[in-house]
Amino acid sequence: MTSGTARTAPAWPDLPEVARDVLLEVLIHGAMLRAELATRLRLSRPTLTRATRTLVLAGLLVEGGTELRSSTGRPSELLRVRGEAHHFLGVKLTGDRLFASVTDLTATVVGTAEEPLRSTDPDDVVARIADVAATLPAVTGIGVTLGGIVHDGVVAQAEFLGWEDVPLVARVAEATGVPTSADNDVQALTSAEQWFGAGAGLTSMALITVGAGVGCGLVVGGRLVEGSHGLPPRVAHILVDPSGPECGYGHRGCASSYLMTHVMLRGLDGPPTYEEAVERALAGDPDAKRVFDDAGYALGVLIGTVANLVDPQKVLLTGDGLPLYEVSAARVRDGIEATFEADTALIDLDVRPFDFSEWARSAAALAIRTTLTTVI
Repeated sequence: MTSGTARTAPAWPDLPEVARDVLLEVLIHGAMLRAELATRLRLSRPTLTRATRTLVLAGLLVEGGTELRSSTGRPSELLRVRGEAHHFLGVKLTGDRLFASVTDLTATVVGTAEEPLRSTDPDDVVARIADVAATLPAVTGIGVTLGGIVHDGVVAQAEFLGWEDVPLVARVAEATGVPTSADNDVQALTSAEQWFGAGAGLTSMALITVGAGVGCGLVVGGRLVEGSHGLPPRVAHILVDPSGPECGYGHRGCASSYLMTHVMLRGLDGPPTYEEAVERALAGDPDAKRVFDDAGYALGVLIGTVANLVDPQKVLLTGDGLPLYEVSAARVRDGIEATFEADTALIDLDVRPFDFSEWARSAAALAIRTTLTTVI
């Protein structure tokens, strides 16, 4: 595969604010009637008509399907997003692999790819992204996500890649000729779930990831919580047990000292792979079961603490360490009950299957979000 500039996509139109609001409402909540749109957005009929005409002429909305209106018995046409109008490339970077996903405007996946990284040198990684983009149909935007701190398009720190102060957005945009955005992977996944996933339309939500790291994303008041210095919400070092083990930063008994997979494995003979440790715990091995039960309880404390803080409508749980929930769900519940100050029935815990391709989709959703919310 040779490097090259990505193919030119149809230009994204310069939309009035009200038209962007209408498009976003249909994008997140699905096809709906004009009257429903007007009510939800508190728009007059003439204002809505102008906005929808703009979006239809731009090829972003179409009328399709009908629904009977109970008051008149007459069918009314539904407005829906024309997903195929634009495509977006999402790239999720790990320490050794690149996961790519191409979606349409509705974040529906139309293609995926996975490649090893030849190196983690920023120039090589950018060239790899450009290689992938050059082989794809034209895309309107590119989103890149990774584990680390991203602020104003610059990767301030990414431990798994060994990066500091890498102007990733500018480099990828220059290499591909496509508008590019970048963000912390958990932040992007949280936003994608709120727009296109299990949290679609929710005004408050928490997402917790466990595995190689411990991550958290929050939606409060309908908006993704974003720190002023590019720092995502950090919960990995919340105290679970002051007499517990030490994490890599020397904190004793914090959540990460129980939950990070490499920390869990170092307490077992072998040491086994994570998959082997799961099998041993499910088979009743006492040492493995203890490690997973301790991690399960710590996860419950984490969930309860986050729920105390923001009282979310839903808590999403995912990550490559998700099998610990299968092994020790009872201990997770114990940790929640020991920590959450209200009735635990108020916590809507949604355990989501883990797949790196879903993280790549969330990177494409980041590109969609940036495109729709950026004023040209």
